[in-house]
Amino acid sequence: MRPARVEDVVGQPHLLGPGKPLTGLLNADPLHSAILWGPPGTGKTTLARLVAGAAGAEFIAFSAVMSGVKDIRQAVEKAKEYRSVKHCSTVLFLDEVHRFNKAQQDAFLPWVEDGTLIFIGATTENPSFELNNALLSRARVYVLKTLSAEDIAVLVERALTDDENGLAGAFECAPEQVRQISVAADGDARRALNLLELAAGLADSTGSKCINEELVAEVATGGMRRFDRGGDVFYDQISALHKAVRGSDPDASLYWFARMLDGGCDPLYIARRMIRMASEDIGNADPRALRLALDACETYERLGSPEGELALAQALVFLACAAKSNAVYTALGRASRDVRELGSREVPERLRNAPTRLAKELGHGKDYRYAHNEPDAFAAGEHYFPDDMDERNYYNPVPAGLEIQIGEKLERLREANRQERKKDAQKSRRRKQS
Repeated sequence: MRPARVEDVVGQPHLLGPGKPLTGLLNADPLHSAILWGPPGTGKTTLARLVAGAAGAEFIAFSAVMSGVKDIRQAVEKAKEYRSVKHCSTVLFLDEVHRFNKAQQDAFLPWVEDGTLIFIGATTENPSFELNNALLSRARVYVLKTLSAEDIAVLVERALTDDENGLAGAFECAPEQVRQISVAADGDARRALNLLELAAGLADSTGSKCINEELVAEVATGGMRRFDRGGDVFYDQISALHKAVRGSDPDASLYWFARMLDGGCDPLYIARRMIRMASEDIGNADPRALRLALDACETYERLGSPEGELALAQALVFLACAAKSNAVYTALGRASRDVRELGSREVPERLRNAPTRLAKELGHGKDYRYAHNEPDAFAAGEHYFPDDMDERNYYNPVPAGLEIQIGEKLERLREANRQERKKDAQKSRRRKQS
């Protein structure tokens, strides 16, 4: 059922059609190397074959899972033969190209460079992370998207009626069951055709020619939604979960949480990320968030799945609904930048530790103002930064949650500091004048 013409390709409207990028590749003369990046079952191999066919080029296909440098060398020899005998180009298609290490990727670069091979790689992983820069600079990246249920329904209907490679009308399948298969395929055309074939086989084994709801449900049972632990989909989904919590949307947060659990993600990974959310995005606006995230993590460790997942969901909803502040997160970033840029400033002697007689004789701790002996336990005007460093205001509470009160208190204290330093400056000027 693989499409033999570009007109038969379903999906990818952003790449195919008049003036679209892949249409340009199909009509390119000469061909250029390309990387096709997208989820499984979206047509990467099909498109590579169509590109080679449109250019009248020979097509050599390998899978990086099963192949190595030796296979690449053999492909190079074949390409040289095709060029000298048939006077045609050769497209080398490497599926799962991200499985090749950097040295293996380098092995065919010279032949791509001199035009012996037109390289087309297919990958489900981000090429920027998995492919070396030399290969990326010689190939254009095309991003394929997951097929919609409507796209896959077109393919299923085509397979049911195709006379040459399909079922040629041998089975009845109502639109509801076509939709059922299309949704179960979860964006993967290959999976949809496999499900249809299995359902047809079960129907045939019972002497029936009807692919009914029960048969489709049986072959589709247990299917996992797309999720690759440690890959792009994994990080995309945890990113979406974090952003939903940050955006105060408990419903979307629960959706992505359920998606990740459904895909087999370790719940403790999500629990650790929730602890980070509590500090990074909520902070002192609601300090209960950090404690609740820690408690949920501990609860899951004690109960495991599925009972412990409820505690994680409870904490997740609280985090999403809590007042938000990244004031501490940004304050730490500003302080860290000053540390890097300003170097190792000396600790003022009055602030130094004085555990020994020698330290005290050297002046450590001398003239230190013990805050608890000051009015309101605050030493107004004291300077706690290095003496050769100006005062900094890294932490600026946001007007949300508890940080409203923290901000009001800090403003009072900072104003007291300003007034006290103003008095000190006036005294200093009078002393100089006298």
